[in-house]
Amino acid sequence: MAVTGPAELLATWEAGLAQPASDRALLLHRAARPGAGTDALSSVPLGERTADLFALRRALFGDRMQVVLDCADADCGAAMEFELDATALGAARPGAPEDGLRVAEGDWVVHFRLPGPADLAAVSSAARDAEHGRQLLGARCALSAVRGGRAASGEELSRLPGTVLKRFAEAAEEADPAAEVTLNIACPECGAATPAELDIAAYLWTELDAWARDVLLDVHLLASAYGWSEPQILALSPLRRRYYLELCADA
Repeated sequence: MAVTGPAELLATWEAGLAQPASDRALLLHRAARPGAGTDALSSVPLGERTADLFALRRALFGDRMQVVLDCADADCGAAMEFELDATALGAARPGAPEDGLRVAEGDWVVHFRLPGPADLAAVSSAARDAEHGRQLLGARCALSAVRGGRAASGEELSRLPGTVLKRFAEAAEEADPAAEVTLNIACPECGAATPAELDIAAYLWTELDAWARDVLLDVHLLASAYGWSEPQILALSPLRRRYYLELCADA
């Protein structure tokens, strides 16, 4: 992966400041795949996007990730701080067959594709509740469906049985295990297990936001001290920039 430069990263951060989480995730994914178009990025399997974002995180901030989580036990509630390995977390990639996920249940045989970011965004904005969301997602991801030996109608696809949707969810989880990164941490104080989902897009955005604000402060200080432009300052390596800042502080 080609590491995105500081000017491009600042542009990504600026573009995402007023955007919802789904659009920020797309901006980060575009930084991970600079040559990919919006349609391509919106349709990749979720686990593939997760792997790309972990790779971007490693390129920008290294392998070690600091995570703080409160114990789920109401009588404990201790703050747990631990490290994660971005390389290990981003290793899994989707393994669905080319003809999709085949689900056979009762008199139904359905071929599904793996869900992508656009599917989740569309479902989250239209679903009335969790069950309706599962139906919408199943209908969007169904490639073909046969019921009782005949092709299913569009109306039938929009009302796939819960048993079929459950099998689809299980097959998608098996084929795309990185779509959701779930942690299960044992509290060092009380021993209770605390499950938590790690949203790499949200985590990386928080890091990018902190980095961008630090860099802009550096630009302000160096521009004030030396009269350099933002592009000139960003062209400096982080080590040289830090050295000049130390000189400013000593002056």
